[in-house]
Amino acid sequence: MHKGRLEAFSDGVIAIIITIMVLELKVPHGDSLAALKPVVPVFISYILSFVYVGIYWNNHHHTMQAVKSINGAILWANLHLLFWLSMVPFVTSWMGENNFTTWPIALYGFVLLMNAVAYTLLIIALLRHHGKDSLLGKAIGNDRKGKISLVIYTLAILLSWVCAWVSFGLYVIVACIWFIPDSRIERKIVHQQP
Repeated sequence: MHKGRLEAFSDGVIAIIITIMVLELKVPHGDSLAALKPVVPVFISYILSFVYVGIYWNNHHHTMQAVKSINGAILWANLHLLFWLSMVPFVTSWMGENNFTTWPIALYGFVLLMNAVAYTLLIIALLRHHGKDSLLGKAIGNDRKGKISLVIYTLAILLSWVCAWVSFGLYVIVACIWFIPDSRIERKIVHQQP
């Protein structure tokens, strides 16, 4: 099957996810800077989640550039990823509205972990379809960044009962690790071109 519809659908869902997140930013009552203070935690959580959704969109785009076709398993793996991405607005809002307390931070981390697991399953489905010797297989390699991210998310979830801010800091660290687009795929695509 051709990959075009999967890319278009994924782009549309991700755009809606970002729109839903920004709609959670409520306009404060009052015209002073002090009126913005209650919105600060929601805005901070929005920024981090916007970066995360952007990272997934960017890496999804790069990944799809390295594949030629898809199959049913890939469609379902992609839908699984989109499901967990669609949970980001909910946990973002809950975390921000509750000033980064334990349960919201833990659930936020769980959703981030499940997004990472879902993306890993999408990559596995793509590699099964295209082979480990494909352009994607060569670009992904052993996926050290992905494995490190899974460990940090798990650690952050566990630490949320000790200090929620440490967990939040770990989520920021994973975002920093992935903020620069995964250049492995880009490098392989460039070297493949005549």
